[in-house]
Amino acid sequence: MDNTKGKIGIREFLAIILITIGTKVTDNTPTSLFDKVGSAAWITVILMGLFSFIPIYLLTKLIIAYEDQNLIDIIFRLLGKYIGFFVIFLLWTTETYSIVINSATYADIIETMYFVKTPLFFTYIVLIGVAAYGAKKGLEFIGSAAWVSLIGLNIALFVVLILSILQGRFNYVYPILGNGIPEIMKESAMNASILGEFLYLGFIVTSLRSTNVYKKGIWIGFIYVTTVYMLALISYIMLFDYVSIVNLNYPFHETIRFIQLGFLTNVESLFLPFWLVASFLRFSFYLYISALLFGALFKIKQFNYLVPSIAILIVFLGLIPEAPVFTLINLRENFAYLTTPIFLFLPLILWITAKLKGELKK
Repeated sequence: MDNTKGKIGIREFLAIILITIGTKVTDNTPTSLFDKVGSAAWITVILMGLFSFIPIYLLTKLIIAYEDQNLIDIIFRLLGKYIGFFVIFLLWTTETYSIVINSATYADIIETMYFVKTPLFFTYIVLIGVAAYGAKKGLEFIGSAAWVSLIGLNIALFVVLILSILQGRFNYVYPILGNGIPEIMKESAMNASILGEFLYLGFIVTSLRSTNVYKKGIWIGFIYVTTVYMLALISYIMLFDYVSIVNLNYPFHETIRFIQLGFLTNVESLFLPFWLVASFLRFSFYLYISALLFGALFKIKQFNYLVPSIAILIVFLGLIPEAPVFTLINLRENFAYLTTPIFLFLPLILWITAKLKGELKK
């Protein structure tokens, strides 16, 4: 009997990582970094990677030690029924809130940058509706779609980065330290949850073909995402200068409207389809994780049937902000600050608990 049937391999897992975390460089996530640290935003990304290394390393050690269990099982096993329930509920709440903030941001990008005559409500319904369809189809569908889309997405992304760097000015990266070392260190530590999805990837370990797939995928994805994020922020600075870029809500989309590709006009129309596909897949995975966590809380095995209900909740909450751009940027900043301690310290707490219980001796 094939025990790997219905499970995803290294290609699909890596594709999910690159699309769900890597696409953050295309929304308003970089805006707050530029606003706080100026031209040193790219250095902040490197330090965020260093801060994130330890929790990701400890999480990987736990996953390998409990190779037949996912992170939900590990949390309940180490923290007990009641504390474990509270932790999973907290993670479900933060994940769902993250979907609300990010999906509202993406709907605003689509409406303000591309389809200005389309009502925001309609845009939001389509975005979450397509994502919900993918989430209900399951992780195997999401992984396969992500892998099929990955080559085109990467080509489009690197074309944008190369053109931005070639058409930009290197002297715009000065001053190298931006607003100063103290501010760089502060923002690096407080925004480490930008890479927080690596924590949620532990919930799908039992859907992977082996723990080796998890280990390889996590570290390859971690290095790749951090590198691409750093290069993207450098390209934004070189193209716009940090003085101007703080006034741009969505630097990536301003970039693809600004760069020139030979005799072609409306360059953004070439890259928009790739970005839309990545967006749909990103929120499909988010909705899948949200349904998985909710199902774990209340012992619902067929948790994929929860996806439509969660999607309706997301749309309802996401349409509440009256001034999307400014409200969502502030919400995203505060959310990053609040969730960073969870990302940094939960793996450490779990690892210490496992160590004290003598379950990491092997």
